[in-house]
Amino acid sequence: MQEEISQDQSTEPTIPKIQVDSDWKAEAQAEKERLSAVEQKAEAKAEAKAEAKQMPEPNFRGLLGILASQALMGLGMHQDPSGNGIMVDLEGSKFAIDLLEMLKDKTVGNLSEEETTELKQLTQELQSRFVQIAKLVATQMKEGGAKSPQTDTPESGGIIDPTA
Repeated sequence: MQEEISQDQSTEPTIPKIQVDSDWKAEAQAEKERLSAVEQKAEAKAEAKAEAKQMPEPNFRGLLGILASQALMGLGMHQDPSGNGIMVDLEGSKFAIDLLEMLKDKTVGNLSEEETTELKQLTQELQSRFVQIAKLVATQMKEGGAKSPQTDTPESGGIIDPTA
């Protein structure tokens, strides 16, 4: 019996045994599935973002929208980057409106009634705004030219001629 005790109390280090139980395996599998689900969600988000960034389908209404936007920008839809007034580009605006007029003339008989009406109303509205802005610019020029950025403020609604 003493021999048995002495063998158990020996100074040799004992090597721990690695035990792999089914709980550990289940946890690892659950973590793997969770990571897979996270990756799938990230991929779905990326795909949705890519779809949102896609350009719209080219159509007649889109063309009208682009030309109208160009005309409106020239008529002062955007503030001067310095914040001292609005930018007016009558020549650029006139060009965009003239393109719409040319499009109206060249497409006679080839557009639906709705497209024809939309194009006609759009050109009339833009031409009316052009006349109003052109008169305002002419009046301002008679009163002493375009206001300088130093004296103009956004509240005064000054017009800044980008070509000057």
